[in-house]
Amino acid sequence: MDIGIDLGTANIIITMNNKGVVLDEPSVIAYNKRTERVVAVGTEAYKMEGRAPEHIAVVHPLQDGVISDDILTQALIREFIFAVAGHPVIKPRIIICVPSLITEVEKRAILDAAMSTGSRKVHLIQEPLAALLGAGIPIGKANGNMVVDIGGGTTDVAIVSMNGIVTARSMKIAGNHFDRSIIRYVQNKYQLLLGSKSAEEIKKTLCNLYDPSEDVMKTVKGRNITRGLPDQCDLSEVELYEALEADIQAITEMIRRVLEETPPELVGDIYENGILLTGGGALLGGLELYLTRTLGVSCRIAKEPTTCVARGTAKAFQRKDVLLDGFERIDGYQQEN
Repeated sequence: MDIGIDLGTANIIITMNNKGVVLDEPSVIAYNKRTERVVAVGTEAYKMEGRAPEHIAVVHPLQDGVISDDILTQALIREFIFAVAGHPVIKPRIIICVPSLITEVEKRAILDAAMSTGSRKVHLIQEPLAALLGAGIPIGKANGNMVVDIGGGTTDVAIVSMNGIVTARSMKIAGNHFDRSIIRYVQNKYQLLLGSKSAEEIKKTLCNLYDPSEDVMKTVKGRNITRGLPDQCDLSEVELYEALEADIQAITEMIRRVLEETPPELVGDIYENGILLTGGGALLGGLELYLTRTLGVSCRIAKEPTTCVARGTAKAFQRKDVLLDGFERIDGYQQEN
C-alpha cells in the first residue's frame, strides 16, 4: 500500500495507490483534556473551534509548515491513515512532502510521526518538486521551471531543472499569516475583533490584489473591543488590499531574490515558461495578474492548485528510484520493520 501525504499547516491531503486524492481535511484535532482521548479530527474538529467547552482542546498541531506538537501530530496522522486504509494498516510506504528549507530536527519530527503509524518506509519530498510533478511539468529536462507554492504556513519559491532544485527560498508568510494580517488591520482601524474563520472567509470572497475597488464591500461581524458587544463594519477591496499589501510585497521580493540568484540561462527559461502558482494562496483574487505586472514575467495558476502538491506526491512513487538516487535535493528516510 502506497500513501502520499501533503502535511499542510491548514489541510492534510492524502493520496492512496492509484485512487488519487482520498482525503482532504483541516489539520485540526480535538481531544478531551480530562480523559486524554481524541474526540474528533479534521472537519469535525474544525467545526468545534471556538465553540467547544473548556475541557475540550481544539488544536492545530502544525504551525508554519512544521510540527509544533509531536504527540498530537502523530495522533492526527494515525487517525487519518486509519480512515483511508482501515484497521489494521498493513505497513504502507509513505511519502510526505515538506517545505524546501526545513531543518534536520523538523525532518526527524515528521519522520517519527509517520513511522508511529506502523509504516514500512517513509520518504520525504520537497514541496516545490511535488508541486511541479502534480502540475504535470517535465522536470527531468535541462530547462528551468519556477514554482511558487503558497500554503497555509509557508511559501516556497524554487527553480527546478534536471530533476533537482537549483535555487530555493522559503518564508513563513502564507495563508494563516494573511488571516492574522486581516484580523490586525480590522482591529486597529475599526476596533473590531474578528475570528480566524471570519478572516479566512473575507480573504476568499473580497480579495482583489490587481485592481481593488472602493465600491466593492463586504460586511464583517465580530466583537467590539471597547464595548465587548457584537458589532460589524463594512470592509472594501481597497482596505483588504492594504491589510495584505506588506505580506504580498514580501513574497514578491522573495521571488525577485530567487531570480537574482539563478544562472542567466535558467532565468531565460523562466521568462519563456512563466511562473507556476500552487497552493491555496494561489487562489487569492488577482494574485497572478499582480505578480505578472510587478515582475514582468507571466504567471499562471496550476489546475486544482490546492491538491497539486498531493497529486505530485502520489506521482513520486512511480519515480521512487529516481527520487532516492537522482534528485539532488531530495531527502529519503527508510526504516525496515
